[in-house]
Amino acid sequence: QVQLVESGGGLVQAGGSLRLSCANSGRTFGSVVMVGWFRQAPGKEREFVAYISSSGGTTYYGDSVKGRFTISRDSAKNTVYLQMNDLHSEDTAVYYCAAGVRRLRTGLYSYDYEYWGQGTQVTVSS
Repeated sequence: QVQLVESGGGLVQAGGSLRLSCANSGRTFGSVVMVGWFRQAPGKEREFVAYISSSGGTTYYGDSVKGRFTISRDSAKNTVYLQMNDLHSEDTAVYYCAAGVRRLRTGLYSYDYEYWGQGTQVTVSS
């Protein structure tokens, strides 16, 4: 079973940085082919933020975060990170990490993923 736990959220001023962590407390990421980050602001649909392949060699980003956010993974720690720099008030949302075990998926959509964490709140004050 894959069990994801996010951490690292909080309150930060605009222009600041946060690093989110997504730890797999279940079986190793060996069975997982991709990990993604999504976010959902109040009254809005869940939005794709970033994706990383199982090897870490392929990453994708949503247009709104390109150049500011970086996704990475530490296989030894079974953890995926989302480094968020130059945060804007529009980045305020609950951030979720998700893991997918099926191949031949783009990783850009919620339905590509089978396992989800509980979410961590990120609030950016202007």
